[in-house]
Amino acid sequence: MKTRTVQSITVGEFYSRHKEELELSLLGEEYGFDEVIREPAPNRPGLALAGFFTYFAKKRVQILGNSELSYLRKLDDKTRAKRFQAFCEQKPPCLVVARGQELGGELIAGARKENIPLFASPLVTMRFLNLATRCLEKDFAPSTTMHGVMVDYRGIGILIMGKSGAGKSETAIGLLEKGAALVADDMVHIQNLGGELVASSPELSRGFIEMRGIGIINVANLYGLSAIRPQKRLDIIITLKGQGDLNEVDRLGIKRKEIAVLDLSVPNVEIPVAPGRDTARLVSVAALDLQLRKLGYDMADEFNQRLLAKMNPDLKESP
Repeated sequence: MKTRTVQSITVGEFYSRHKEELELSLLGEEYGFDEVIREPAPNRPGLALAGFFTYFAKKRVQILGNSELSYLRKLDDKTRAKRFQAFCEQKPPCLVVARGQELGGELIAGARKENIPLFASPLVTMRFLNLATRCLEKDFAPSTTMHGVMVDYRGIGILIMGKSGAGKSETAIGLLEKGAALVADDMVHIQNLGGELVASSPELSRGFIEMRGIGIINVANLYGLSAIRPQKRLDIIITLKGQGDLNEVDRLGIKRKEIAVLDLSVPNVEIPVAPGRDTARLVSVAALDLQLRKLGYDMADEFNQRLLAKMNPDLKESP
């Protein structure tokens, strides 16, 4: 499993990916789109505009809100131009003016001189900051790709894995018929977003699943739009095992297995596959068991406690 880390993105990538969500519009001409953003958070440069550049986060997207613009307007023309020019000389990757505010012509010219792209957004400053932070965290999040089928079943994100021909797609179809939603088939893209694993599908294959012997299936056409989800948190990994591996499968479920994905542990349940077994039903039971354990109820542990109490009457069952 290879982990992909992102050290930087260009301003052009930031703009093209998020201009709709952030409601960004370009101020002036298109230039500086190859400038590099190196930190996954926006910055409000109030102190920098006042001439204090110690600890200035110049590698980030810079946001001008009401506070910064009000401060600049109170300065005389000469001081305003001087302060803004000193700010631009720090070479931040780009500058966004929030709340639909306007930037004076002399300030636009100062940014243009240093090749700093300028954008505007009608969003209030705090909302823009929150959305931009989320977008940048996603851009910079470590990621990996896993082979399997990812579905959302009753709010539980299930990644079904196994060898070729193990029945991953057939199991996923069985879950879709029980009301699940398809997230990804074959290539499952996973990101670590703030300590949470989020799975998604490449845009090209989103909503499609390959069935051996049938071909490519458009899930929305068969089961409706509710049978597709663009992304889902990864809660559990189900590994389908062949009959030859039956002796290696835990029968009681007391010893919990886990798989490390992007430095986070994910519960792993191994389910043997054999003719006549309803694998989709077994996967749904495993998912619901996980949900109960998250609520504090462990069925396997309850049975174990009863067994211990039977063997030793002096022991009491745990509540």
